[in-house]
Amino acid sequence: MIPYGRQNITPEDLESVRSVLTCDYLTQGPKISEFEDSLAKKMGSRFAVVFNSGTAALHAAYFSLGISVGDEVITSPITFAATSNAALYLGAKPVFGDVDPKTGNLDLETLEGLITPHTKVLTPVHYAGLPVDMERIHAIAKKYHLKVVEDACHAIGSSFSENATGSCQYSDLTIFSFHPVKHITTGEGGAVLTNNEDLYNQMILFRSHGITRDHFDHEPDGPWYYEMQALGYNYRMTDIQAALGISQLSRLDANVKRRREIAALYTHLFEENPYFDVQSQPQKSLSSYHLFPLLLRSEMAPHKKNLFLKLKEKGIGCQVHYLPVPAQPYYQKLGYSPHSHPHAMAFYRSEISIPMFPELSEQQVHFVSVTVLNLCQTILG
Repeated sequence: MIPYGRQNITPEDLESVRSVLTCDYLTQGPKISEFEDSLAKKMGSRFAVVFNSGTAALHAAYFSLGISVGDEVITSPITFAATSNAALYLGAKPVFGDVDPKTGNLDLETLEGLITPHTKVLTPVHYAGLPVDMERIHAIAKKYHLKVVEDACHAIGSSFSENATGSCQYSDLTIFSFHPVKHITTGEGGAVLTNNEDLYNQMILFRSHGITRDHFDHEPDGPWYYEMQALGYNYRMTDIQAALGISQLSRLDANVKRRREIAALYTHLFEENPYFDVQSQPQKSLSSYHLFPLLLRSEMAPHKKNLFLKLKEKGIGCQVHYLPVPAQPYYQKLGYSPHSHPHAMAFYRSEISIPMFPELSEQQVHFVSVTVLNLCQTILG
């Protein structure tokens, strides 16, 4: 079986983790700041804060911006539920725009119409690794005095207008995920990057129960003294995870380069086929290809389930990204309707993600491509 995505663990990764297992700190040790410093330097930002998941990173990012009851956060319906769930955790209201049918990214043409006096944050999602037009997002945010959180959980290694995603040139905060199917992994894990020191300090506080041992409201009793200054969470990453992350980060450029080579080969092999389109690639956005989505055309889309199952039978792993968040039962109970986002629902009905990870061989890419095209031809007769 060729999976749609998977982690790559090398002997260097194993040695990096082993070295931590034999030292004094398994958690709350020096590898955390080493990983954070490496991330910030790599992406060109001032600060990075690592967490035990991308979800925790999103939660902390919203917290640092002061999101609370009555606030609205505008985001995309084509994303993993954590993007909007993290706003709900703080009592805020997610507001979903529709998507561009060619990219799966937030439709910026209608974005301003969603802004109300309660809107506080814009959270664009870089779907499949393709950055949203961040110059336009930045301009809109500046016009309405809003904050910007880039959900780049798919998009480490990507860039917009030659600015690395994570440099925060157009945003206040950028979120990465280190789940095993992502470009680099820490098992589970995430990070927030920022150039704002106040936001950085708020996230450091939040990830460790709201407790500080450095900046006190009261005079400390002694060297043991600490204060809880906010209602935080235990969202800490371990040194074991950080050690793996440091090793994996050293291969990021090579991994992204290989993903782009695979994407170019897929795109060439699928040229002018009558069954589906591939994700459009706007000029200023350079994708890091977390996913390679196929967008089935109108005649093929009703046969998506059949194609999905037959690909599995042929030993080709595939996945669907995503059922729009407003269509989830929990969100419908909150009053959201999938019918309010017709492009997102159409995107969901047409999308299938085929294998994309750096270890795919050229032979496997050809096998996947030929199999997909042959099955489409057979299904349509």
